[in-house]
Amino acid sequence: MPTQFQGKRALVTGANKGIGFAISQGLLAAGFDVILAARSIDKAYKAIEQLQTSNARPLELDVSDDNSIHQAAKNLSNEIDSLDVLINNAGIYPDKGVNILTVSRELLNQTMNVNAFGAVQVTQAFLPLLSKFRNARIINTSSGYGQLAGLSADVPSYCLSKLTLNGVTIMLAEALQSQGIVVNAIDPGWVQSDMGGSTAPRTPEQGADTAVWLATEAPANLTGKLFYERREVSY
Repeated sequence: MPTQFQGKRALVTGANKGIGFAISQGLLAAGFDVILAARSIDKAYKAIEQLQTSNARPLELDVSDDNSIHQAAKNLSNEIDSLDVLINNAGIYPDKGVNILTVSRELLNQTMNVNAFGAVQVTQAFLPLLSKFRNARIINTSSGYGQLAGLSADVPSYCLSKLTLNGVTIMLAEALQSQGIVVNAIDPGWVQSDMGGSTAPRTPEQGADTAVWLATEAPANLTGKLFYERREVSY
């Protein structure tokens, strides 16, 4: 097992499947202890069973529910005293059959609440653990649909939520710079998953690679950026 990151801890939201699961695999391979967060503890346990490792622990965390977020932070704080990496990966893609001319306020609120505001609240809740480690890293799973050049009228709530998440990344990076905490976002590309579908050209491992790189090897002076395939791209 690699020793460089042995003893370091990473929390991944939406870690029970897809990109989140692949990110967890990559971090475990790098030597991290990984906290796999999922909306239900059963889903987290099932994911850990697949990983067959003693270096992962489950955490029940629904990023759309503040009570769940605060309880998760409290529970984890009772078990560990610091956190090195937070990956805000949990998200939804609910825009089937709607466009910017037909999408409801309810759907916009739902997607924004999970994909963007969830990352804000999770970061706030776990910041006391992250602040114990000056070189902590936060990575947000964004999308090419969140770039200004990638906005699509046919994917309204998802695009707007990821556009907002990019803004969140910039603001968190600014707010946490004085603490030495690095904040970046990734575009994983179109990945084979429940969200991306089976015909997507990229594997979950390919989608996860940049997040793992940002958590491990990326220079610490890179913050407030968006990356695709380990390269900085424009917002």
